[in-house]
Amino acid sequence: MDIVTQTDIKEYPLLSRGKVRDIYGLDDKTLLIVTTDRMSAFDVVLPDPIPYKGVVLNQLTSFWMNKFESLVKNHLLETDFRDFPRTLAPYQAQLQGRAVVVRKTEPLPIECIVRGYISGSGWKDYLEKGTVCGYELPSGLQESDRLPEPLFTPSTKADIGEHDENITLDQARKSVDPTLLDKTRELSLDIFRQAKAAAEEAGLIIADTKFEFGLADNQLLLIDEVLTPDSSRFWPKSSYQPGQGQSSFDKQFLRDWLNENWDKHSKPPRLPKEIIEQTRDRYLEAFRRLTGTDIQL
Repeated sequence: MDIVTQTDIKEYPLLSRGKVRDIYGLDDKTLLIVTTDRMSAFDVVLPDPIPYKGVVLNQLTSFWMNKFESLVKNHLLETDFRDFPRTLAPYQAQLQGRAVVVRKTEPLPIECIVRGYISGSGWKDYLEKGTVCGYELPSGLQESDRLPEPLFTPSTKADIGEHDENITLDQARKSVDPTLLDKTRELSLDIFRQAKAAAEEAGLIIADTKFEFGLADNQLLLIDEVLTPDSSRFWPKSSYQPGQGQSSFDKQFLRDWLNENWDKHSKPPRLPKEIIEQTRDRYLEAFRRLTGTDIQL
């Protein structure tokens, strides 16, 4: 399978080229989303791709969306390249396994983050204020501790190069209808709890994750990516130990390397071959454990 860092589909307008995804408008109601192998960290696109990453993210998202379809409808229309418009046939090498046709929605202006354990920006907030996004937490928590109950902690959506900001529920209600926000909160927590239980059977802890939702004809749909190594922290149960950072099957391995080798002010460094390979292997292992299968190349 080819490594894909950028697509150029002439037949349809490019609506967005994000940190990872290229999005094309097929018509007024449908989009083509291509998940590339571009890798971003600290809100910057890195100079080197991670092979198979886009396929992992695309197929794992489809796996979860189908799994939770009885809980919440999603934007997927076609996931098999053979069912895509025939005009896309020349692009099979770029699209197969890493692209979907979806229903166009109006995305909500927040990211719906659920935290089951205290880590990352939540741990930093706790150290500074003893709270996470307005939630009062018990004193004496250690890094990576399991929280008394999962927390819904929304954030803003930032443009490329900007930072998402954690916000409180009261702040989120200023940009999202309160009734709609309550519904997304309930759905996010329900999906997280069910996914967490499924992952633990596969030997993984889902420490935290983010969801996105959109509206189409007043129907709330699950969109974007779901429970992937880009949007979640996956920790192996066998080595979990509170009081420290955890080994993981997600982007954190790469973030840790960047923290040691990049000042965040200069251009990001080229990634050594072994870092690319180890990151790739972590993504593939997360997919295998969560789905019980290998990616379809």
